[in-house]
Amino acid sequence: MVVMDNVDEESTGGDGENNIEDVVTTAEESINDEALEIQEEEVKDDLVGEIITTIEFLDQISDYRRTQQKECFNLVRRLKILIPFMDEIRGFEPPSPESCMHFLHRLRKVILAARKLLETCNNGSKIFLALDSESIMTRFHSIYEKLNRVLVKTPFDELRISDDVKDEVCSLCKQLKKARRRTDTQDIELAVDMMVMFSKTDPRNADSAIIERLANKLELQTVEDLKTETNAIKTLIQEKGGLSIETKQHIVELLNKFKKLQGVVETTDILFEPVINKSTSPVLPHEFLCPITLEIMQDPVIIATGQTYEKESIQKWFDAGHKTCPKTRQTLDHLSLAPNYALKNIILQWCEKNNFKIPEKEVSLNVTEEQKDEVSLLVQALSSSQLEEQRESVKQMRLLARENPENRVLIANAGAIPLLVQLLSYPDSSIQENTVTTLLNLSIDETNKKLISNEGAIPDIIEILQYGNREARENSAAALFSLSMLDENKVTIGLSNGIPPLVELLQHGTSRGKKDALTALFNLSLNSANKGRAIDAGIVQPLLQLLKDRNLGMIDEALSILLLLVSHPEGRQAIGQLSFIETLVDFIRQGTPKNKECAASVLLELGSNNSSFILAALQFGVYEYLVEITSSGTNRAQRKANALIQLISKSEQI
Repeated sequence: MVVMDNVDEESTGGDGENNIEDVVTTAEESINDEALEIQEEEVKDDLVGEIITTIEFLDQISDYRRTQQKECFNLVRRLKILIPFMDEIRGFEPPSPESCMHFLHRLRKVILAARKLLETCNNGSKIFLALDSESIMTRFHSIYEKLNRVLVKTPFDELRISDDVKDEVCSLCKQLKKARRRTDTQDIELAVDMMVMFSKTDPRNADSAIIERLANKLELQTVEDLKTETNAIKTLIQEKGGLSIETKQHIVELLNKFKKLQGVVETTDILFEPVINKSTSPVLPHEFLCPITLEIMQDPVIIATGQTYEKESIQKWFDAGHKTCPKTRQTLDHLSLAPNYALKNIILQWCEKNNFKIPEKEVSLNVTEEQKDEVSLLVQALSSSQLEEQRESVKQMRLLARENPENRVLIANAGAIPLLVQLLSYPDSSIQENTVTTLLNLSIDETNKKLISNEGAIPDIIEILQYGNREARENSAAALFSLSMLDENKVTIGLSNGIPPLVELLQHGTSRGKKDALTALFNLSLNSANKGRAIDAGIVQPLLQLLKDRNLGMIDEALSILLLLVSHPEGRQAIGQLSFIETLVDFIRQGTPKNKECAASVLLELGSNNSSFILAALQFGVYEYLVEITSSGTNRAQRKANALIQLISKSEQI
């Protein structure tokens, strides 16, 4: 309404009623504004309350899976720092500014993502979490990065946050920046044992000692543990659609090995159990489900064994190079597919009768068009003539590749890997560092490992390992470790002269650099030819130095590599010096249980090839320490100690 100045009531022709309406309207608007403010405050309090309640709930969880336990506790400890901060926001009396509400919504989203990750580490499959530990770690890094991005934009002044609490939040941001960097491989032995178990060619994949060691590390040593793990795996397979067939089979096969170790006769065949339909009827008949995807078949086909599968699923199985039936494991006479029209008609009739709508096939990647466009633009920018544009593109791709498995597949499918490999040789330290780290993150995906090595990346990664900046060298070592999971890449890295710069990093690198190099060298030394290369490169001396420096915490890893090297004649010659035998006996006498186990293993390997090593060990009093281990050591250490005692007995007879 327009207000007219200098006009009395009579001349307005009775507009007094309109003025009353204005007053009423203004009053209503005032009431509505006040109600809106109250509503906003209630929303703010609800958000703050939910954040605090979630953090306090997470603080009550204590039983995290062993492989992620340390990282879980670190994350919860950092989240708890936010509670005093939230209390101050809740006590903020004036109407909360819009920036506050936006901040709280973003923070809540990150806290809920953290809760989801921590609950996975609390009740998820222990085998899967160990197998997928690198990907799980990238999820922690993603949480740290997102939480830091939210907190650095906190509107402290508008919320009138006290200086003490502000300092705590700023300190937390510094912690998060440090924590989001890639951490060291947590357990080399665990990673290699898992790799051995899942290998079809490694003869040790049925080694009871390795199975027992894994069962101990994963805390799957009782019947009750195995029952819980079986249920966790069932849930995993039914809910996590991104798992490959091979991964599912690996997990189930290892579970059955653990059951056999505990004398459990009944094995698990989770792969071929029907999906439990949590909704109301109808329940899908078992024969309607594809044994691979556990989903209702839309295009069923018959293979040579007479088994029926969804056409798309079995074709992927064949495309991956398999020539066996996934269910029966029989070798197929041929790979021809015959449509199962009879079953298809029965499925369609059943669906119509039960008013069941066949779900549309999900896209294998849970990504939006926006994400695809983002990656596509980043890939285009890799070929830009503008240096700064290339730098920014690689940097962003590095972050995306670290975030989740879907991004790693999406980036590879967009054709980024060949362009990234070309950039490895670009004469710019920033581009080199971010490129090799991007490839490291992408290589977590098994398919990407092959793509990266097929593009000829290994020689360029080795060159960065030799001449790059500190972080680039460390991440190059980590990338070589990841790529060397494929046996053919172990050979390629060895032939490409990749071992000498790894030994150099082991000797002169930072603590993290030493660990990255040690991890890669352990994996590479599983190849017989690479043992000789490592010895020629001078690996023995830095390994012996690691045994002296207990503060680095790499004794078990160093002994594990030495155990591989002493199986090589040149290794025994380089390692088997008197001072080293004394060091081994010292670890057998007063080391940790794991130290004793590793040291006894090395001494047994040395002594089995040359009795003089046994005689030298006896001079340092090894016999009584071995007798003690036979009753108090780990199972593996007891076996090694008994074998050594028998070897000593034979040596004395000789």
